[in-house]
Amino acid sequence: MIPKDMHKVSFDPGLTQQYTSPYSRVINKDGTFNVRRRGTTWHDIHPYLYLINMRWPLFFGMLFLGYLVANTIFAVGYYAIGTEHLQGADASTASGRFLNAFFFSAHTLTTVGYGSIAPRTPTANALAALESMVGVLGFAVATGLLYGRVSRPSARIGFSQQMVVAPYQEGTSLQFRIVNRRPNSLVELKARLMLMTVETNGGVPKRKYELLTLERDGVLFLPLTWTIVHPIDRNSPLWGKSAEDLEHLQAELMILIKAYDDTFSQTVQTRYSYRHDEIEWGRRFAPAFSVDGQGDLVLEIRKVGELV
Repeated sequence: MIPKDMHKVSFDPGLTQQYTSPYSRVINKDGTFNVRRRGTTWHDIHPYLYLINMRWPLFFGMLFLGYLVANTIFAVGYYAIGTEHLQGADASTASGRFLNAFFFSAHTLTTVGYGSIAPRTPTANALAALESMVGVLGFAVATGLLYGRVSRPSARIGFSQQMVVAPYQEGTSLQFRIVNRRPNSLVELKARLMLMTVETNGGVPKRKYELLTLERDGVLFLPLTWTIVHPIDRNSPLWGKSAEDLEHLQAELMILIKAYDDTFSQTVQTRYSYRHDEIEWGRRFAPAFSVDGQGDLVLEIRKVGELV
């Protein structure tokens, strides 16, 4: 008869329990997973996902590069058929004729059409008509990508730089603090905190994951700060653990925050993590908001991680 314990599957949030060597962290500070993907092919690349997720400077750089490449290709086409097919594009040098073809291409692609240069033959008109179609479609795609990036809901939640182990009631607790760095309204927030450690079982090191119980796992609103507290009692996996113990276990605490964005009417989420060396023992958070002379609450966002 097979023991019941053999059918019990240990908890794995999708980050694997296999352990081969020390690592830096599971979740990076920007919320991305610390995973390098290898072996992908061009079939696996989704252009829309790639363009909508890249950083803004790189996105605009890609748009500008595409604009230059498209104009250069059509300028080569006009230059190949001969600039005599373009009225007003005559120049005494080859470079001048190519520049005239390039700027005519820019006028045609953007449908500006200043009128100083115009196609005069059916061949040039056909190429200009093709470029006009490419320009309309290209700018439609660029506009869609820009709108998709701007309209996509995202959370901009600020986390305290450190976790703290602070006094709590008659014992201690593990705490960190968050704040909404944007002026939009987030409601119905939910938080989950998970501890990852590396433990040896039968001489084989494995990662172990445990969800930590929170004093309060949700709030209705977040106009100020929210200090998320895990009481370290006898039921906590942190009970009796010291800073040296957490270092030996290579502990990392991973956080998932979900909220409803009232502006976009959609659910947003953000991830974050703290390593064992990002925990301050015997400290507590300083107040991050106060009341002014008119009786209004004043939130100091820069003080979200200030310790005393």
